[in-house]
Amino acid sequence: MEIIRRKQLKEKPVFDNSLGFGHYFTDYMFTMKYTAGEGWHDAKIEPNEPKPFDLATCVFHYAQGIFEGMKAFRQPDGSIAIFRPEENWARMNRSATRMCIPNFPEDVVEEGLEELLKLDRDWIPTAPGTALYIRPTIVATRIMLGVHASTEYLFFIILSPVGSYYAHGLEPTRLVVEDTYTRATIGGTGEAKCLGNYAASMKAGEEAEEKGFDQVLWLDANEKKYVEEVGSMNIFFVIGGEVVTPALVGSILPGITRKSCIQVLKDKGIPVSERRISIDEVIAAQKEGTLNEAFGTGTAAVISPVGLIRYKDVDYTINGGEMGPITKMLYDTITGIQYGTAPDPYNWKKIVK
Repeated sequence: MEIIRRKQLKEKPVFDNSLGFGHYFTDYMFTMKYTAGEGWHDAKIEPNEPKPFDLATCVFHYAQGIFEGMKAFRQPDGSIAIFRPEENWARMNRSATRMCIPNFPEDVVEEGLEELLKLDRDWIPTAPGTALYIRPTIVATRIMLGVHASTEYLFFIILSPVGSYYAHGLEPTRLVVEDTYTRATIGGTGEAKCLGNYAASMKAGEEAEEKGFDQVLWLDANEKKYVEEVGSMNIFFVIGGEVVTPALVGSILPGITRKSCIQVLKDKGIPVSERRISIDEVIAAQKEGTLNEAFGTGTAAVISPVGLIRYKDVDYTINGGEMGPITKMLYDTITGIQYGTAPDPYNWKKIVK
């Protein structure tokens, strides 16, 4: 794999939680091209610098693009760990299939990521709660107007040192149930991590922030009855000792942290089910005192406790607005594996020396 070195390295920011999320970018990036008839080719590491795009490039007009979110963590022995990267590559190729993008060779991009991390290892922060965020992306690059799948694509990976996703860290989040706008429909692109999904969610997200909330809790598009997911996370509820998360019915992103939490819960003997759960059931459980906890899961936030849900202009506090014991156990378990401060019985970490 070709590696093109920078002539001068960038100045690095202060590596603590003042990093915020997604504001700084490392010295290098991985790129690879696709051309019909030739396939994926020209994989290389090059300086992370702006690229020129013709204004008729397909992705600007038809949003044919997908991405992933991953993290790298510095380990106590100085090595680098990536959390379950094979799951991200597999999900990205499923997203590619849905968006008419050719599947990519997962071994090539994994090799490219590892080489990229070695070059940018000094960008990995070590303060508690920080990590190096990894953003693999594919965009359609054919210069053409017309609603057809592109015949050319660019795959790139950029890296960003980050602090906590939420400015308030592990303080429980405040959610507002969205019963007007729709995020995704069954048969649509909700289970793919594609560009348009996020644009469609922004209006509701902005209105939620204006009201003082952190995120939107989405309901299904058909009946506006069943809970689906939060803007940037999958959602879990602890009701009467059972952990419940919405089933993957085709409109919900199959989260990797979600999948990991389900495995941990099962192995600890905690009842967990994946099923359709209505917002009315959630509110009824809160009123009855059986809604013990709620939390979100995702690569960016990892595990985020939920302290309050607003539905139809009424606020419902969960667990006194505090993080619950199951939420804390999952946070400690997952982050302990990621940062190398706890055992990894699942072999979920990929170590980069």
